[in-house]
Amino acid sequence: MTQDAAHTTHQPYGTPDVPRVAVRGEARLEVDPEIARIGITVSARGTDRRTALEDLTRRNNAVIDLIKSHGDTVEKLETGTLSITPELTRHGRAERVRAYHGRVHITAEISDFTTLGELTTRLADLDLTQVDGPWWALRPTSPAHGEARRQAVLEAVQRAREYAEALGARLAALVELADLGADDATPYAAPGAGMRTMAFSTTEDAGPPPLDLEPQRQTVHAQVNARFTMTPPQL
Repeated sequence: MTQDAAHTTHQPYGTPDVPRVAVRGEARLEVDPEIARIGITVSARGTDRRTALEDLTRRNNAVIDLIKSHGDTVEKLETGTLSITPELTRHGRAERVRAYHGRVHITAEISDFTTLGELTTRLADLDLTQVDGPWWALRPTSPAHGEARRQAVLEAVQRAREYAEALGARLAALVELADLGADDATPYAAPGAGMRTMAFSTTEDAGPPPLDLEPQRQTVHAQVNARFTMTPPQL
């Protein structure tokens, strides 16, 4: 290959004979969520450390068993932080421990939203148990991500073709396609859009009716940069 030919092949910009067109393609989809996450905080209190820890263990096991009883609809169950904290009170000039407070955080990921309503209601009905969420999301492997990327590429090709046709030319070849990494399914509900925090119990034998939760639609966004060569324009 001659020096002139090599220079033409690696030319970073278009030439009058082989002009280039650069465009950006975007797509934004609104889709139903696939999973919901909830956070559970279990609390306990005791006059001494061991009593608080034993009470916390009992309550934690009850919550774990309740969540696991819903089978495969619970896709993920994780225990987060655990703490046993002394409550101090002043006694004369000194301080002494008045009680111990225990707390453990649990997160659950649920794929069946009918189960979600029932489970959150039953969890919130337990003593000293707080439920936060739900936060709606798509799975990382959701086909919605691929569909958004596909639509972004199609839009880039269409825009480039329209530019070329406006000049009396046509697209010749794809030079570069760059993913901007802009897929962004919104994994959490906007403030006020999800279920409010609950921390209450009831003394009735029959449990409270399941909550009717409306899933929040998710936004999937994709962007690509594309560069094409085109035939010489008819100016």
